[in-house]
Formats: sequence, structure tokens, C-alpha cells
Amino acid sequence: MDASLVSLLLTPDEMAAADAASARSGIPSFDLMERAGQAVAAAALRQFPGALRFVVLCGPGNNGGDGYVAVRTLAGAGAVGAVHHLGDPQRLTGDARHARELCPLPSEPLDAYRPRAGDVVVDALFGAGLTRNVPDIVADVIRRVSEAQVPVVAVDLPSGLCGRRGVPLGAAFQAAHTVTFMTRKPGHLLLPGRSLCGDIQVFDIGIPARIIREVAGEMRENRPELWRSLLVEPGSETHKYRRGHLAVFSGEAGKTGAARLSATAGLKAGAGLVTVGSPSDAMPVNAASLTAIMLHRIDTVKDLKNWLDTAKLAAFVLGPGFGIGRKARQFALALKDRPLVLDADGITSLKEKPSELFDAFAGGEPHLVLTPHEGEFARLFPDIAADGNLSKAEKAVNAATRAHAVIVYKGADTVIAGPDGRAYVNTNGPPWLATAGSGDVLAGMIGALLAQGMPVFEAAAAGVYLHGEAGKLAGRGMTAEDLAVHADVWLDP
Repeated sequence: MDASLVSLLLTPDEMAAADAASARSGIPSFDLMERAGQAVAAAALRQFPGALRFVVLCGPGNNGGDGYVAVRTLAGAGAVGAVHHLGDPQRLTGDARHARELCPLPSEPLDAYRPRAGDVVVDALFGAGLTRNVPDIVADVIRRVSEAQVPVVAVDLPSGLCGRRGVPLGAAFQAAHTVTFMTRKPGHLLLPGRSLCGDIQVFDIGIPARIIREVAGEMRENRPELWRSLLVEPGSETHKYRRGHLAVFSGEAGKTGAARLSATAGLKAGAGLVTVGSPSDAMPVNAASLTAIMLHRIDTVKDLKNWLDTAKLAAFVLGPGFGIGRKARQFALALKDRPLVLDADGITSLKEKPSELFDAFAGGEPHLVLTPHEGEFARLFPDIAADGNLSKAEKAVNAATRAHAVIVYKGADTVIAGPDGRAYVNTNGPPWLATAGSGDVLAGMIGALLAQGMPVFEAAAAGVYLHGEAGKLAGRGMTAEDLAVHADVWLDP
């Protein structure tokens, strides 16, 4: 596989465009189907060498054609196979029809399949382009296969799963292994699709890399090669001011922990200096808990503006444990010309009139990062959140465009999106990141990268990925304090 394609995610429409462009370039489309079906057969044999029977379920389109090639290849390898078709196979056309004609095994109707011990199902019913709910006959087979606990090898994508949105359309197979071609699709990474695909193998069937790059949009898996070159690595000439001064705002006396988590993570993640801006009543508790992190009293927006005029501050984190209300709104708007990570209470404080925030940050290059989880996203962008026709990545891009900001739409499938249309889906976060304070650490890590001068989109993408790596180092059972300690995680060259 061409290394330049590894992070690419093609939507079903983009993949169809690649197939069409490949055919126009003179590559026989049936050759691509042959390679695809052979790859599926090889994967099935490798994954399930003890299978007593491979049952290939073939749909009415090219995905079914891949299935007919797979069963022919399995039979040629000496495996016991069976074929079941959906719809009238006499109505097949083109490559799928040719593949069926070459298949040495007779096929039976789909509803005749009854799982038995030792079966492995090869699911070639629908590919990634399914847009409607699966027919009842397919839903019944999915249910029978699930109840019988028969393992499934999916061709391209588990049937019933939307390749664009990653959501089941009525019902979907739970695959143990999925073989897809050239690149993954958004539905392979967005949840719940990721959990339905099992292990994913990407097989190069011979479409030229130049065609894949030509049709590809702006969606990627969040991987280090996309932003690694922009990470600031300290050199012999580096001093603390060149590494940037990060300011994190604390809440009142009883709510200071979240800000300290962000500040600690920011210092560990590379900011040269970190200062907690604290209200007067919280100064004693913050002073008792901070050492390398500095402390500055900030009670009012006037205090903040004076600080901005006198201190060399590179980036800001506002929201963790800050409190919801007028003060958060005032502080956020006062920072309209500065790189700002707005998280948690900061986001919720703007829910009544989010356009006020968006208008304030509308000028120049994007310099605002919003880090909402699902509930917070719905508070800022209720109409976008409610649109069931959009994928999570598409929602994030629409929100980023409206806000003129980078959106970190958090979750087990965190999406980083920019107003230029880029959307990166993150996959490296371990499940134990879902713990109180984890988001505060993330905000501090992104803030540190901003303070070091990293471009805003890349800072957000790198922060999310490194946050996942820190979670792996912290291990199962970690707390947010453990996570912050590992925020100095670095990537080997």
C-alpha cells in the first residue's frame, strides 16, 4: 500500500469516483474485482483455518461480485463453500454477472441459509454505499447469524453499516474481520461502525495512488505524519519564553482542581511558562498546590485586560472548572484576538447566544479551539447536532465553518475539524480516557502546543493524538492526575 494513502478516508461517493476514473484510465474493472475477491478469500482462510464451511452471501451489485470471486477462490483452495444470493441473480449485470458465471458452485436464496456449527460467513451483500435500511430478509439473516455466534468476514464494510456515517441502517452484521480496498471509509472509524468492523485489512487492488489522491476529500485518520513536522522540539538555543507562556483560568475556591490539571498538562506538554489566573478567593488553595506553575490574581475582566497589556502571554485555556455565566462570557470575548482553547464551562456559558462568540473570533486566521463533548456540541450548534443525515465528521466541519474555529468534537471517535473543511478522526485513545478530568488535561495539552506557535488545526490534532498516547502510558485505572503526569509524551522519529 502506498504510504501516502494510509491516513486517507474516502467516502462511498469518492470511492465510486475512483473506480470510475480507474476504468477510464484503461484498467479493466473485472481485474479489480478479481483482486478484491481473492483478497477476501485469502483473509478468510488466514483468519479461520479451522472453518468447516465458508458461506458466502452475495448481494445484487459489485459487492456480490466480489463474493462470487471469493467463493471460487475458496473452492480452488480446497475449502468447503456454499453460496446464497439476495434478489434474482439473473438480473446481475456487468462484472458481477461475469463473476457469477465463473463461480463453480450453485447458489440458493438468501432466506434459505441456516447457520450451523463450523460455519464462517463471508458477507458480500452490500458495500459501503448503502443508504437505506436493509430489507427485512437481510435483517433476519443478520439476526440468525448473530444468535448462532457464527463469525463474519465482511467485504468492504459489514452489510447494513453506512459507509459515510458509521451508523447501522436498520441492522448490521458484527464482523470479526473486514477487508476493504485502497483506503478505509469514514464508517470504518466513526462509532458505532468501528466497533462492528472487527479487525480491518486494507488491500491494494491496483487503483493508481494518483487517482485516489485526486478524488479524496479532506477527511483523514488523525496520524502523526499529518502534523509531526510542526511539533516544536527544544533545541540548544531554546529558552522558556520561546516555548511560549500559557495562561489557564481557575474557578472559585471550591473549583480549582480542573484548572490545575490543565495547567500541569500544559507545562508537561512543552509550554515554557504556565500561569494560573485565579480569583482572589482561590489564591490560597492554588498557591498551596502549585510550584513550577505561576499564579496571578484575576477577578474581573478589567484585571484580565490589564494583564493582557502587561504580560507576554501566548495562548489561553478557559473553561475547566471556571463556572458558568457572565464572567466566562466576558473573559472569552476579551480574548478574541488571542489563541484560545474554550472548554467545558466556557462553552456552556455561550449557549444562549453563541453567535456572539463566533462573531468575535471571525476575523483573521482561525485562533479559537472549541472542545465540546456531545452535549456541549448540541448546546452551541443545536440545528447541526439534530441533523441525522450528517456524519459526526460532517457535523464538526459545519460547526467549524460557522464558528470560524477548530472544533474538537470529543468522544471515543473524537473528530478534529477546521473551517477549511479538514476533518481528522482520532482512533488511538484507550477507553479508560473516559474519566473525570481527562478533558481538562486535553485542553491544557492543546493550549501548550498553541503557546509554542503551532498552527491551530495541527495543534488541536496533535493534542488529541498525544492525549491518547498519554492515556496508554498512564494505563488502566488511571486518574486525570496520572494522565497529566504523562502529558510530556513524545513521538519517536
